[in-house]
Amino acid sequence: MESMFSSNRPGWAALLDEKVTAYLPDLKYIHDEPLARHTSFRIGGPATRMAFPTSGEQIVLLTGFAQECGVTPFLLGNGTNLLVADEGLDTLVIQTGEGLNRIALDGGIITADAGVSLARLGVFAWQHSLTGLEFAHGIPGSLGGGVVMNAGAYGGELKDVLTEVTALFPDGVRTLRGEELALGYRRSFFTDHPEAVVLRAKLALHGGDQEAIKARMEELSAKRRASQPLEMPSAGSTFKRPEGYFAGTLIEQCGLKGARVGGAEVSRKHAGFVVNAGSATCTDVLALIKKVQDTVFTATGVTLEPEVKIIR
Repeated sequence: MESMFSSNRPGWAALLDEKVTAYLPDLKYIHDEPLARHTSFRIGGPATRMAFPTSGEQIVLLTGFAQECGVTPFLLGNGTNLLVADEGLDTLVIQTGEGLNRIALDGGIITADAGVSLARLGVFAWQHSLTGLEFAHGIPGSLGGGVVMNAGAYGGELKDVLTEVTALFPDGVRTLRGEELALGYRRSFFTDHPEAVVLRAKLALHGGDQEAIKARMEELSAKRRASQPLEMPSAGSTFKRPEGYFAGTLIEQCGLKGARVGGAEVSRKHAGFVVNAGSATCTDVLALIKKVQDTVFTATGVTLEPEVKIIR
């Protein structure tokens, strides 16, 4: 399995170590960190180097250092929509979910760092009697990842409230607004420009009744608990919704609930989820995804496209 992050430059890690020691001596910075510890699937081999910045300025420095050392860094938020290779990533992984977590409010406008969880954003909005983020409360991801994938659930999506995004590009920091964000179903400007790193975003909400907002959030949380396998490691919905169909329904109709490859299993609770039923590997999950795709296509003619991001 060839890695999109592998480097042909010998000694890049040692060179990066020198730069981090010299310019960011207080940064949390780990060698050979298992990525299974940082993904909701609990799958993934080691990152050769992993950094935990606490500011956008540190991200700018780290991405610059990595590029100077000949590697493409990988930005990791809360790791909730990822399937990482068993071999790990031979690069610098920059974890944003832990340190980039500031939220500010100005009127009905929330400005939040990329590492803020969508669940926390939903609670923040409720606490300030702002409506528009109720759908996000139960989505287990970060704002940065949510922006990239235009996260949504139960009829709501970030597209409804997102007004601008500040991101780091190879040529510097820029802010995108409105149509520039190209928000669509599970995609955005950033899905087509992986070189850009989301730093923060602004969301425009409206005043609402605090009790009604709380009730809606509790209603959606109950629906998730009843219908989704939240008790098992997964990356959320494994497949995008095919036009005119529901992926989970198609998979269930094909008799695939409970189907397994190694430790990977099609959830018995919701067929749209592939779960880690016990020591699953990336290889197991990929094989099960292919089995599901092939079976559904043969039976229905519908092509299922993965929603989970496969990182290798």
